[in-house]
Amino acid sequence: MNRRHFLQSMGTALATTAATASLPSWARQADAVNSHYRRAPELFKTNPKLTCLRGFQGQDISCDAAWIEGKLPADLRGDFYRNGPGLFERGGQRYHHWFDGDGLVHAWRFGDNGVSHQARFVRTKKFVAEQQAGEFLVPAFGTAIEPKIPLRTSDTMNTANTNVIRMDGRLLALWEGGSAHAMDAQTLTTQGAVTWAPELAGMPFSAHPKMEADGSLWNFGTMMGKLILYQFSPQGKLLKHHIMNAPRSAMVHDFAISQKHMIFLFAPIHLNMDAVRSGKSMVQAMEWQAKESVKIMIVEKADFSRFRLLEIPALMVFHFGNAWEENNVIHVDFVKSDNLDNFNDWMPKIMRGEDVISEPSTPAFLKIDLNRNKVSLTERSENLEFPRVDPRVVGQRNRYLYYPVAVEKNTNNTLNGVMRLDQESGKTDSFNFGSDCRLEEHVVVSKAGSTKEGEAWLVGVGFDIPRQTSFASVFDAQNLAAGPVALAHLPYWLPHCFHGNFYSKA
Repeated sequence: MNRRHFLQSMGTALATTAATASLPSWARQADAVNSHYRRAPELFKTNPKLTCLRGFQGQDISCDAAWIEGKLPADLRGDFYRNGPGLFERGGQRYHHWFDGDGLVHAWRFGDNGVSHQARFVRTKKFVAEQQAGEFLVPAFGTAIEPKIPLRTSDTMNTANTNVIRMDGRLLALWEGGSAHAMDAQTLTTQGAVTWAPELAGMPFSAHPKMEADGSLWNFGTMMGKLILYQFSPQGKLLKHHIMNAPRSAMVHDFAISQKHMIFLFAPIHLNMDAVRSGKSMVQAMEWQAKESVKIMIVEKADFSRFRLLEIPALMVFHFGNAWEENNVIHVDFVKSDNLDNFNDWMPKIMRGEDVISEPSTPAFLKIDLNRNKVSLTERSENLEFPRVDPRVVGQRNRYLYYPVAVEKNTNNTLNGVMRLDQESGKTDSFNFGSDCRLEEHVVVSKAGSTKEGEAWLVGVGFDIPRQTSFASVFDAQNLAAGPVALAHLPYWLPHCFHGNFYSKA
């Protein structure tokens, strides 16, 4: 089999796996399970804390002028794009898992006259077909659904719901299991799936590409025990790609880059194919192997074929902050969980409208000594997620890390504050919104004319529970404790997003 046919065959593997769930016993099981999920909207009515996870019905939405509380910084001008699952219900059926919803891309535009907001669903082939049919037609990552249309490639199930980046003048809505989807940066009109090269059509392209300060971009995809690596020029041209064998793990969501390396952590997650064939979803078939190790894969950026493998005890990671190296020692930070409990248990419960306590996720730090092939791990105790760094230091030594954090533990570990960690001193700077707020990821936006790391604004999105509306928040990244310098309030609530990026106007 030649290289192109091999890559294309990999692109059909996820669809083939999902199709095996279409068994007679599956339909009876799914119908019984979903009878419970059909009652979910009623639970959301009695639990206003989770309104932002209820989802839209497929409608686009916009607001020309948000109400500004405080004062917007004069130099904060540009577009803040966000992406996340925005639709969870069709034809009386509700998705079981937060990761399943169709992608809804947001544009918060910061201009001289204030802040506007626009959100449009990504018109993937899946979204268009299911909107026309008024029902779910294909299996989802966390919900077992009998396919009603042919599953030709993984893009048949592509929700384009995880991240959004700007590249070569267009937006890309990302989903780690398949193609990026291009959108017009101004109108948010969907332009279609992106193919980087003919042999890469439909191949996994993760939702966590890493862009260095010069615009160079690195990304990966995983499928069937294979790792696909990508390098792009600052102009958006694919410079090289490579496919290689990799440790088995049912989920590799993110990675990190340092000056010379790409760093991956393969958590010990086994996919039980017998469970998939019996009608379970991919999520339901994932099994945590606590006695197995995490495989650390370190790939040379200059030569994708050169790598080494190391091991540490079992842990779970979704998101990395950054990595850098000095004297042949790589420093990597990430957010650590003990296992898959939040993924397999907590997320399905909140999708039913249940207000439950999640397991904590904490800051963790690796030192990988390439001279001795030794790894050490240190941890902190804060409960947080979605780490970000100043974009000027991606893949370089960084001093600061920024997170949304669960400040008040009596609010079921809800992310309701923001925090900056100074890695050199160990000190933190934080602000607590209180129990009436749920926060999303916050991103770092360099101040105009600044040159030092951390001279920036911290910009994010939150949900105001008493008002049942959403807002954008702006902090001075050098003084979070002072509180937001501005809040841009919308007259409506938005489904919670996963990730996004701010692009300043020149």
